[in-house]
Amino acid sequence: MDPPGRRPVRRRRRCGGHSTRDSGQCLARAAGTAGLRTRNRTHAGQWRKLCPSDAGQSTPGVAPPTCHPDPTPPRRFHLSTRIAQTATEKILARASGLRHVRAGEVVSPQPDLVILHDGYIETAHRELSALGYASIVRPERVMFVTDHEVAYASPKAALRGKKIRDIARAWGVGQFFDVGRGGHGHLFPLERGFVQPGMYLSCYDMHCTTFGAVGALATAPGPEITTVLACGTLWEQVPATVRVELRGTPGPAVSARDIGFHITTLFARGELPAQHDNRVIEFCGDFADRLPRSERVALCNSLTEIGVANVLFHPIDGGAPVGAADWRSDADAAFESVISLDISALGPQVALPGGPHHGVDIDSVTGQHVDHTYIGSCGSGMYEDFVAAASVLHGRRIAEHVRLFIVPGTVDTAQRLVTEGLQSTFLAAGAVVLPPGCGPCAGGIMGPMADGEVSISTAATNHSGRFGSRTSQAYLASPWTVAASAVQGRITDPRTLLPNTTQHP
Repeated sequence: MDPPGRRPVRRRRRCGGHSTRDSGQCLARAAGTAGLRTRNRTHAGQWRKLCPSDAGQSTPGVAPPTCHPDPTPPRRFHLSTRIAQTATEKILARASGLRHVRAGEVVSPQPDLVILHDGYIETAHRELSALGYASIVRPERVMFVTDHEVAYASPKAALRGKKIRDIARAWGVGQFFDVGRGGHGHLFPLERGFVQPGMYLSCYDMHCTTFGAVGALATAPGPEITTVLACGTLWEQVPATVRVELRGTPGPAVSARDIGFHITTLFARGELPAQHDNRVIEFCGDFADRLPRSERVALCNSLTEIGVANVLFHPIDGGAPVGAADWRSDADAAFESVISLDISALGPQVALPGGPHHGVDIDSVTGQHVDHTYIGSCGSGMYEDFVAAASVLHGRRIAEHVRLFIVPGTVDTAQRLVTEGLQSTFLAAGAVVLPPGCGPCAGGIMGPMADGEVSISTAATNHSGRFGSRTSQAYLASPWTVAASAVQGRITDPRTLLPNTTQHP
């Protein structure tokens, strides 16, 4: 029986192209998983489950089922003009071959693109191999990226890289971006146009909310992405949409990261008249519509850690492909909540150790000693982020006791830093420029922290042990604030080192 108050879930589900009631077998059953799960992780890091009675057990000695979908793709319908839908509903309806869907319904969308990073590829291959799967469904829609361990520090690391290359060949993945070919898997697909408005993606990493910057919808099933690889689809509950209108213009040296910390904190504290868990947060309003792609990336990335299903912007006017306007929410769509937020008085923010939802005004922590600084990550690894940092570092040196790591998000951004002189600015300031990728944010693989050290960075998150040591402390801030803090050796308001005219990128 379904829990009280929850919409009943129909028991007939589809995995790939066949009915689970007809076959009784799908990868979820063969693997003995715990049933249908909603997206994304909750704030506590747990999965919320639906329909646990659907779980099944594999039979020892029995070959794994054939779970490939029908060879024909789902039907594509023209968007209905008679039924108002949110952008999220439109995307999931199209990917599921349906005319329309509503929040709360369960669908089986087929991803346009499936992205796995190097931290999980081996595990996925091992799990599928144990179940007898020698191939994957629609390998042409699968992308492998190497962004966590981009500079091998040991023979074991090099062996892991070799295994990933072997798996890519064995599975025949359509796109494989190894070391030096692409960069961060949440950024270069945006730069190079692999991700377009209206696309539906399935990704291993929860920070795939970044793709909402261009009007694409991405979900992160985590380990269940093996089901997507084997079956071509996965149950998804259509999330409700909360619309947030941003009003006003922030002051000097305030970026989308600052706005993101502020909004994330308000949601986490329950100070906004709306729920956020497993909802899509859709930004709108004149300010949101004017934001460039780099700032949209930062804002979409900032809310991931509090358990939102996704974060979404409407496609940028004038820069989106033909037909992108189809993927905007209808004006009369059924939003769960609509809230308006004035950001005109907002100053620089800092997220305290423990998560981006611990945002405070910078005045609360000004003067805090720092040892380790880092500019990059999927939240602040685009070219414009480094322009902001360089505006602070130009003609200055970082403090003697500070380490500053510069990590371009993509190969293209790294090349641009060289050709436009920004890399020279960083090197002259005493920074270390690392290869494109995750940098220290990938569990401290590169540029880690020692016990007792304090960091301020533009990383995607700052939970305990994120940069290596669990006894270190990590603060989060904008590129401006991190650069200013590196120069002074303590958390510093960037407005003290910048002209008053400096605005968000």
